[in-house]
Amino acid sequence: MTVFVNPSLQAIRDLLQQAHHVAVIGLSPRPERPSHRVARALQGFGYHVIPVRPATDEVLGEPAYASLDQVPDPVDVADVFRAPEHVPAIVDQCIDRGVGVLWLQEGVVNTEAAQRAQRHGMTVVMDRCMLKDYRRLIDSG
Repeated sequence: MTVFVNPSLQAIRDLLQQAHHVAVIGLSPRPERPSHRVARALQGFGYHVIPVRPATDEVLGEPAYASLDQVPDPVDVADVFRAPEHVPAIVDQCIDRGVGVLWLQEGVVNTEAAQRAQRHGMTVVMDRCMLKDYRRLIDSG
């Protein structure tokens, strides 16, 4: 099996600067949850956050969608806060939509699905926090 390698820090910085629309998959409406804190901070940095969570109408003032394939807006980054076993189906949706970046948050590791996404032309960041990388690579100068 091949080893998965994240993009370079410069490539991550570039994609954070170029992305505008972030679908946060598994975005919790509960403020104490990591997905909520990260998404709220990303909104504060100017990203258009698109909540993707079944059985939820709205999160952070944005309409929520049950799945990525229901999102009518453009999606630059799919930021995933779901368990690793859900990642293959999310990759399928990203491929169908033509999403350019798959970001698997800290603790979300599915090497096989990540490599399949790469083979379909996606940039994949795995087991890293988008907010922490933004603060370290963009906010710090």
